[in-house]
Amino acid sequence: MDHHIPRAITIGLRMRTIDVLTALEDHAETLSDPSLLDRATILGRVLFTRDDDLLIEAKHRQEHGISFGGVIFAHQLRATIGQCVHDLEIIMFIGEEDDIKNQVIFLPL
Repeated sequence: MDHHIPRAITIGLRMRTIDVLTALEDHAETLSDPSLLDRATILGRVLFTRDDDLLIEAKHRQEHGISFGGVIFAHQLRATIGQCVHDLEIIMFIGEEDDIKNQVIFLPL
């Protein structure tokens, strides 16, 4: 989870037994967007964000063939907390690593 994510989303996912690591818990909350995406990739995780700047970084990596673990993006005004929890749960249970790697997925689904 990017540091811009409301705690309610993290709690909602954990209540559904989904393994979530926040940037704060990983002591990565001060990392730049490229470094945060690098960190998620190193950990073998997908980065969930509501930050438009991470979309720019993901697009840059796609255009230049730079591998990353994947980004899931939800605009703050277009996806409610409940929608985010629901859609992230679906992605985590039915998605495969190769489905998400080097991709950007937009919520709501």
